[in-house]
Amino acid sequence: MTDTTLEARLADRAPSYSAMLVRRVAATPDLVAFRYPDANENWVAMTWRQTKHTVFELAAGLLDLGLQFEDRVAIAGSTRIDWILADLAVSCAGGATTTIYPSTHDEDVAYIITDSGARIVVAENVAQVDKVLKHPELREQLLAIVLIDGTHDDDLIVTWDQLHARGKAYLAEHPNAVDEAIARTTPDMLATLIYTSGTTGRPKGVRLHHDVWAYEARAVEVMDIIDQNAEHLLWLPLSHVFGRVLLAAQLQIGFRAAVDGRLDRIVDNLGKLSPTFMCGAPRIFEKVRATVMRSTASGLKARISRWAFSVGKRRFALLQQHKPVPRTLAAQYAVADKLVFSKLKARLGGKLEFLISGSAKLSQQVQEWFFAAGIPVLEGYGLTETSAISFVNHPRTPRPGTVGPPVPGTECRIAEDGEILLKGPGVMRSYHNLPERTAEAFTEDGWFHTGDIGEVDADGYLRITDRKKDLIKTSGGKFVAPQKVEGAIVANCPYISQVVAYGEGRKYISALVTLDPDAMKGWAETHDQGKLKDLTYRELTEHPETRAMIQRWIDRGNERLERWETVKKFTILPEEFNLDAGEVTANMKIRRSRITNLYAKELDSMYEAEPE
Repeated sequence: MTDTTLEARLADRAPSYSAMLVRRVAATPDLVAFRYPDANENWVAMTWRQTKHTVFELAAGLLDLGLQFEDRVAIAGSTRIDWILADLAVSCAGGATTTIYPSTHDEDVAYIITDSGARIVVAENVAQVDKVLKHPELREQLLAIVLIDGTHDDDLIVTWDQLHARGKAYLAEHPNAVDEAIARTTPDMLATLIYTSGTTGRPKGVRLHHDVWAYEARAVEVMDIIDQNAEHLLWLPLSHVFGRVLLAAQLQIGFRAAVDGRLDRIVDNLGKLSPTFMCGAPRIFEKVRATVMRSTASGLKARISRWAFSVGKRRFALLQQHKPVPRTLAAQYAVADKLVFSKLKARLGGKLEFLISGSAKLSQQVQEWFFAAGIPVLEGYGLTETSAISFVNHPRTPRPGTVGPPVPGTECRIAEDGEILLKGPGVMRSYHNLPERTAEAFTEDGWFHTGDIGEVDADGYLRITDRKKDLIKTSGGKFVAPQKVEGAIVANCPYISQVVAYGEGRKYISALVTLDPDAMKGWAETHDQGKLKDLTYRELTEHPETRAMIQRWIDRGNERLERWETVKKFTILPEEFNLDAGEVTANMKIRRSRITNLYAKELDSMYEAEPE
């Protein structure tokens, strides 16, 4: 494909996010758009025609409430079909969606609503409503709070059913109102305002215009990664840019999405729904791998599993080098697939063609494990400010250890200090109400500072080495990438849940470690003839036998690191890092500075008697 042809294909995109819905419905009205669980846990199908009908009613209801062009509507809730319908309705009414995580504390909820200038809030439940009502100063700003589930007696509340009813009545009097709003929406109008989950200070609102989503969706289509027959298991937080861009791609391409944001249902839903692909954060793939490793931790199963994965890795290495697979190795792989890999694939639904990992760096060891089993995990890269997908590996030409080549239309440059700089239609225009921060985010000639360090190979594939601000410099002057250390430890221990490496200005690297409660329960029941099975989780984390076991696994992980990168000391914490404490984001990304501040005493204690 010539550059001219590529540019022409990218330029042939919808003028707005709402127009993308209209085009999709016109193209495939009776294909299934979404599947979702109802109140009885039965999965319900919704076609594109039905989607448009419901969205137009909701959009008309918003217009009836007084929504004006580019007015912001804040959506506070978890990933579910109603979130998607509300978001599409906002766009079709000419408004812009402001996203709020359901875990956001009321002070930040009030800040986001105030800073964004939101006129309406769509709240998933009464708990989300109460966060808003806790701040009476918001009443003068808001036209209404739309409540999806439950009831509330406040005069500001409009229920989900009432919004539908108002929309029906409004359309009866103004049948073309929604179509007219869509027609007036232009590419440079604000579509989405996403507040980044900063580790210090107030979050920044990232302004993403309609053309951002139209471009991203068209670029994914041009890459031919996903086709119309695919089905995606959508669990990612829709308040996060990763989940949001997948909705845009779905509108453009027309594949189906099974929608359920409950994290504890992911593996069961994979087995029940048999999707063809799923996107997620690295933690999801680490958990799947750790579960399999634990189930084959000893005895004959362990030997068979180790043999199967060694065969799979040798085969994949040859395929990566475009070399033929010898007959003997091919025969061995067929046996490995029958004994091990086919069972893993069946547990994940049996139809997975690939998985896509984003939001944080994926351990290459974990990635190669999945490839060995014949389940490609493709790593991609992007930020909220670059509308999520700036680079992605292609299923037909994957390169583990990289995040792939840039998506068509996106340019990359590596600065002198190694920072990745980006330019293209997917990059934001500005931060909301923050002109100085916007100016700081770009070079004088318009390149966006990602804050990540990386390198590009001869074929244009990008390798991320670390966050610019996260690099640890030890007192010996050595630079250490914490994600590399953490990945080596987590990937080699099925009992460790999370790791935070530390050592800025210190002689050596230490680590805070959390354990997987389910994994530890299983270990306690089988270890030392079950003598530890009656201990609580906290008691297990403090037990000398546990520490000795974790030390052995960390020693194994250290073998994959340079001497100055190895973990010399570690502290096992009594519980996993959690969202409520602000230790992880909704997308399960570690908030490093928050954790090091909270556990400063534990970190300092590991340096009281520093080893040489």
